[in-house]
Amino acid sequence: MKTAAIVPAYNERDRITAVLDAIKQAKLVNEIVVVSDGSTDGTYELVASDPTIKAIKLDSNHGKGGAMKAGAESTDADLVLFLDADLIGMDGAKVDSIIRPVAEQRVDMAIGVFKKGRSATDLAQFLTPYISGQRAMKREVFLAIPQIDTVRSGVETAITRYFRHHGLKVERVTLHGCTHYMKEEKLGVIKGFASRLRMYVDIGKILLDGRRFKR
Repeated sequence: MKTAAIVPAYNERDRITAVLDAIKQAKLVNEIVVVSDGSTDGTYELVASDPTIKAIKLDSNHGKGGAMKAGAESTDADLVLFLDADLIGMDGAKVDSIIRPVAEQRVDMAIGVFKKGRSATDLAQFLTPYISGQRAMKREVFLAIPQIDTVRSGVETAITRYFRHHGLKVERVTLHGCTHYMKEEKLGVIKGFASRLRMYVDIGKILLDGRRFKR
């Protein structure tokens, strides 16, 4: 099976290289796709200069769901692995560990969950693993989720609801020593808090009305 690693990125020039280096170390990834979601900090230009990466530029910000769908539509891979662009502590073995349960057809989706990275992100993913952005699944299943390109930061919650409704098998994969940058670290306290609040609003919309993702 061909696997494409898709990294949606919005203004992640200073952080994305570590994630891409980890993906390049993986044995089960055949293609790397980075979707610059309206970035203005040179993220697209950075990844486009690497001939081993398929770089996609969205001129305006479509939100995470829109960027993920654009990436999935750009490849013919059987499996897609979605990874956040701001991960800390990721490596090739961890990348492969998320792909393997799906590649071996043991489950329909694998979700990477942080452990012993930092207490804040460990706790968040322990309590709500459905918000993790590290996921592998069949490309055709992801593209079958209705309106996935409209949900912005609620995309992981929408995926989880769809899989639960259809009785698809999911496995959690522990990512030891892995975490990500906090929004407040990237944007500052005020802008970071505002961004976090918008994310919670997007997630809340899916939790309150997930009917449109069940078809």
